[in-house]
Amino acid sequence: MEIKYSKKVKSLPPYLFAEIDKLKNKVKSEGKEIISLGIGDPDAPTPNVIIEALKKYAELSENHHYPSYEGLFSLRKKISEWFLKRYNVQLDPENEILALIGSKEGIGHFPFAFIDRDDYVIVPDPAYPVYKSSTIFSEGKVYFVPLLEENNFLPDLNKIPRRIRNKAKIIFLNYPNNPTSAVASKEFLEEAVKFALKYNIIIAYDAAYNEIYFDKKPFSILQIENGKEVAIEFHSFSKTYNMTGWRIGFAVGNNKLIKGLGEIKNNLDSGIFQPIQYAAIEALNNYDSISENNRNLYKKRRDLVLKELNNLGWKYFYPEATFYVWVKCLKNYDSKKMASKLLEEEGIVVTPGIGFGKYGENYIRIALTVNEETIIKVFDKIKKIKW
Repeated sequence: MEIKYSKKVKSLPPYLFAEIDKLKNKVKSEGKEIISLGIGDPDAPTPNVIIEALKKYAELSENHHYPSYEGLFSLRKKISEWFLKRYNVQLDPENEILALIGSKEGIGHFPFAFIDRDDYVIVPDPAYPVYKSSTIFSEGKVYFVPLLEENNFLPDLNKIPRRIRNKAKIIFLNYPNNPTSAVASKEFLEEAVKFALKYNIIIAYDAAYNEIYFDKKPFSILQIENGKEVAIEFHSFSKTYNMTGWRIGFAVGNNKLIKGLGEIKNNLDSGIFQPIQYAAIEALNNYDSISENNRNLYKKRRDLVLKELNNLGWKYFYPEATFYVWVKCLKNYDSKKMASKLLEEEGIVVTPGIGFGKYGENYIRIALTVNEETIIKVFDKIKKIKW
């Protein structure tokens, strides 16, 4: 029997972290110690108060059945209360909030509700790869808009050709940004909302890193005037509460956009295990202490990494948020060559910028997801390498 993959699957680039894993396994088989500063997976454990809530509700038999598709009303109500307190934005728990099996799932499914074949989706470059792959799966066309350091890694919306503006259905935005760590100003978000209104384009706003900041609180797109007219915003419990493996997040925003995504989910998944939803409620109840602890942790690590980079004379984009540092490649090295040298010679895993898109070239991404002792060890190893 001849088995053929679809054109959509064939058109996907190799998934970035799968490629890194292959090289990691090769180096590991050679007996080298691996230290990973690659994938953004928090090393700190999930707080005990969240784990205890999971245990408590997992013991109740009524939670062992199919959950509701849109998420428990008690969770959506708690999200609305948290959102009001954090962003001063009122949300209707019934129609403007949807629980997700992680924000990646919501982002991945979202274009299916609004993109027809050959519709354009505006995708930043560099960016989280799921924006591109979800567009491909929905049979849309990707138009890449570059994120350049001279523009603080914000897209220049005025440079998007008029023919694309008139055909585009969705624009993906992500701030604080992965991989660059850039933060969007209120002025830029106001410009983005006006742009979306003028050209009838949906803003899919990825806010997964909104709660990992070191100075000013990042904005929600829904805080911007008319933001709720044009936007859906994706939030994650993974980064804020060290819950990456739990797979829970939520979408908020325009009720028609929430409904459209909900229709896709109704047909493709069966919701989130209810004890995990109750654990998420407990996470939100403890937001202040958990998020502050994480911010303090990552700030110490960020400052240490920047100190070590300065000692090496390496250039970087100063991170005001996220747990990433976007580092310029050394002269005569592209991002893959530099990442490969670090891994093959000293077992250090970083993410090559090219994996996030064409305009990610000449950068590597360092994740602040190891402790300070390990960070010092990493830089001691880097100092041994002859560049």
